[in-house]
Amino acid sequence: MATDTAATRTDESPRRYVQPDVDVPELTALLDGKYAAVRELVRTNLAAYASILDEAETMTRAEFRERVKQVVVEMAATGQTGMGFPEEYGGGGDIGASVAAFETLAFGDLSVLVKVGVQFGLFGGAILQLGTEPHHDAYLADLVTARTMGCFAMTETGHGSNVQALGTVATYDVASQEFVIETRGEQATKDYIGNASEHAELAVVFAQLEVGGRSEGVHAFVVRIREDGEVVAGVRIEDDGQKMGLNGVDNGRIWFDGVRVPRTALLNRFADVTPAGVYESEIENPNKRFFTMLGTLVQGRVCVGGAGINAAKVALTIATKYALRRRQFEATSEDQEELLLDYGMHQRRLFPLLARTYALHFAQEVVATQLHDVFSELEPTPNTEKNRRELESRAAGTKALGTWHATRTIQECREACGGAGYLSVNRFAALKADTDVFTTFEGDNTVLLQLVAKGLLTDYASEFEDLDQFGMVRYVAGLGVETVLEKAGVHKLLERIKDVLPGGDEGWDQEAGLLDPEYQLAMYRFREDHMLGSVARRLKRGIDNEMNPGEVFSLVQDHVIGAARAHVERLVLEAFVERIRGLPDGDLKVALNLLCDLHALSGIEADRAWFMEHGRLTSQRSKAITREVADLCRKVRPICADLVDGFGVPVEMLRSPDLVG
Repeated sequence: MATDTAATRTDESPRRYVQPDVDVPELTALLDGKYAAVRELVRTNLAAYASILDEAETMTRAEFRERVKQVVVEMAATGQTGMGFPEEYGGGGDIGASVAAFETLAFGDLSVLVKVGVQFGLFGGAILQLGTEPHHDAYLADLVTARTMGCFAMTETGHGSNVQALGTVATYDVASQEFVIETRGEQATKDYIGNASEHAELAVVFAQLEVGGRSEGVHAFVVRIREDGEVVAGVRIEDDGQKMGLNGVDNGRIWFDGVRVPRTALLNRFADVTPAGVYESEIENPNKRFFTMLGTLVQGRVCVGGAGINAAKVALTIATKYALRRRQFEATSEDQEELLLDYGMHQRRLFPLLARTYALHFAQEVVATQLHDVFSELEPTPNTEKNRRELESRAAGTKALGTWHATRTIQECREACGGAGYLSVNRFAALKADTDVFTTFEGDNTVLLQLVAKGLLTDYASEFEDLDQFGMVRYVAGLGVETVLEKAGVHKLLERIKDVLPGGDEGWDQEAGLLDPEYQLAMYRFREDHMLGSVARRLKRGIDNEMNPGEVFSLVQDHVIGAARAHVERLVLEAFVERIRGLPDGDLKVALNLLCDLHALSGIEADRAWFMEHGRLTSQRSKAITREVADLCRKVRPICADLVDGFGVPVEMLRSPDLVG
């Protein structure tokens, strides 16, 4: 076991490391958390369906789609896909368990993952969260068991992220007490709708509601699109065609031509229409009503972020194990060539990504817990609205960073495996193709960071739901920069930074230890706070100069995104630091401290230009950080196999005989 000195961070001096002896089952148990039994059930199911990884390449597209559907239906019978639904409808009544199950499913074939997400997360989640008891009684039991397949028809050809501008219209007909669903123009075509092309019988359709000649904004309706396997009258469906990946999912386009559904088809948790055609809602403000409705669907965003992080774990496991077997060139011995992972550059390629994967895992753990807590409340509390807004922001930011990380990690791991990584049998082809869309579905990552920035700049004010990006510009300018900074807690954070650094504001480079977590956090906090303050000043200056708010936002948009990203990076590091602080001293804590230091310093190194421009990093200190990162990589090298084994990726899911044996 490592000594306490090695396991504990101290502010007085740099930490000394004693090589830890990692207990892999203990590490897996830590990562699996409270839902270890759920994750193990999913791993067992994945192993049972390992053949689907081969079948994805040997079957025709039509055959593979049917196979994916079969696997989803059979998995539903085990209970793993219904854990977030109420027990009275055959679910598990535990939202946190459902997120854990979905994340773990990402170790396997991702067409199965996405099919599960569409059926139970999007379609089922919309009925659960937007519907009321009659809808639950009518649909939940059958969709939980996958007896009824459905789809989530929100996205349109001309309206992706801008859901408020959807062109599909649902007009209320008082005489028949029905809604008439119409696609008004090609830009209103429902597009890229998973399950739509072949398997869905029902669709949750998002459309502009018109009652008595007045538009009430976007609402959701349950619409039948197939009967006994045949497309119903008034509905036209077309396959989206071959995609870059995920071809086991039947994405399609849907058009509606005067399709009639009963008044009760409106998912009416937040608004309803009486038989006489009177629109009713307890939420008077239409913007607030819209954002409240969308906020209930945040679980999908949380799940996609977790799935991306777990896909990165698969890539890192394969690449690390390959580098522990593959030899290249005679470097230190005349008898045999050197292992790839003994080369410093190879360590540099993989280990910072490994450390960031751990950091994002713990950040995802935080947001999944928040999701469970917010949606498990039986009655609203005074903090419910604030907690919901914080959840939406954190889910958006974590999803963006997690899925971008997956794309980057899978590519780097593929390259690190050379030509072997280019062979389909070694999984990288599928991982690259199937995860690429993660960066844009459940919200384009860049747009999601704008949502994060809006929350920061408005401090989730009561006007939050009313503000589009241009409204945010006016709001910030109206408050004044100092008020914005105070509401966001910037001044308090800056005082904290001065308190924790030796020598106060002058101690950035001279005295603070590189391995001091407070120094690392202070650097991340300073970057976030400085960027946020700069954005607020630029927004106010633009309005003071009588510029159009849209023009102001466009000019500052890159800065807005940068501030949001800096904010989420700080949250990720804090999550990692806090998770480690809660552990008992010992080898596991030593190993995770190594990774946390590597993650924090790699992040500073990657953005060293910014820190140097803003006087927070001298050239000497910058070089010291680079040396420290290389040293940390060398310290990770002896335990890297244990660190990837700790992810618990089933050996059947690695599939890579050429790479991992």
